[in-house]
Amino acid sequence: MQASWSRRRQLVLVLGSLSAFGALTIDLYLPAMPRMATHLDASTASVQATLTVFVVGLAVGQVLVGPLSDAWGRRRPLLIGLALYAVASLACALAPDVGWLIAARVLQSLGAAAGTVLARAIARDLFSGVAMTRFLSTLMLVNGLAPILAPVVGGQLLAVTTWRALFVLLAGIGVLLLSAVALTLPETVPPERRQSAHPRALARTFARLAADRRFVRLILAAGLMFAAVFTYISGSSFVLQDGYGLSPQQFSLVFAVNGLGIVACSQLNGWLVGRVGTEAGLLTIALATAVLGSAGVLGCALAGAPLPLLLVFLFLVVAMLGPVLTNATSMALAEHGTTAGAASSLQGMTQFLIAGVAAAALGATGDDAVAMGAVMCCCAVPALLLALVRPSVRRH
Repeated sequence: MQASWSRRRQLVLVLGSLSAFGALTIDLYLPAMPRMATHLDASTASVQATLTVFVVGLAVGQVLVGPLSDAWGRRRPLLIGLALYAVASLACALAPDVGWLIAARVLQSLGAAAGTVLARAIARDLFSGVAMTRFLSTLMLVNGLAPILAPVVGGQLLAVTTWRALFVLLAGIGVLLLSAVALTLPETVPPERRQSAHPRALARTFARLAADRRFVRLILAAGLMFAAVFTYISGSSFVLQDGYGLSPQQFSLVFAVNGLGIVACSQLNGWLVGRVGTEAGLLTIALATAVLGSAGVLGCALAGAPLPLLLVFLFLVVAMLGPVLTNATSMALAEHGTTAGAASSLQGMTQFLIAGVAAAALGATGDDAVAMGAVMCCCAVPALLLALVRPSVRRH
């Protein structure tokens, strides 16, 4: 029993860290974005583009890595991706201009995609049903630390060094995780369970996934919810620092409180599922709360409400990310165990592509609180509507 518990903690730590790659790589440098624009002599839109290309790269990278992991196993693509991530992070630190930084962020995103997609696939290899939902909720203890600690660390580092040190830190984290995976994480896809890597076989796999209306509905709901939170991630540094006058350190503390909401609600979700409610019911409640929060953000912005009230509604939106992603992912992957890599990659691609569109929409409409609230509402409302759809009972 002790060995089993020790192994589970090890899995939570490694897989949670891998699943946090995207959030960590985004959140760490958020407090530095206004300063980066000044130092690189770049526009706000150009610096925000480093965020957008990273998200798009995560989407594309997951589509490449996920299906290959069904054919080759999880370890080899994961180790290659982590090595690429570490090298690209150093390239970001050395960027002489914003064009170089954007290019390096693309490579960094492709490496980070391996950790993001394969953490979900490995979890599906090892767990199913309610056990998977609870395990994913537990992963949020580690995954949720990224939005809590990353901006705090980033903000504090900016007080003593430059933004380049943030990317050096990311390179070090990449090397550390590369070592951890190489030494502790076994292969979870035995040869007899591996799928063909032939393009036609991959096309058939994706066609089957696209034809599963329940799967598509769930990944779209998760993607739209992620996009609502990503809108906050993309725009909050400018809204809260430039618009409301917060310092980088104050902004990082606000970000940390919202991250604590993700962790707390994820753990509550893990306890409630199977005891008080189903994944579907808890998903609907979380999305309804997110809609309420998004509408509150927009209303506060239009009415010029005080900052504390705006922050309360932002908290409601961000905190719901954990329960939504946990329940939607568990239900979406439930019937696709043999192609978990491809299914996870399609979910990841959808999630980050929608988020990229949301970030681009925010950049095009402005970086104020009204634009942020409007884009968040446009994401949260259809996500709830998708969750409310109840498909007809399947006959076997």
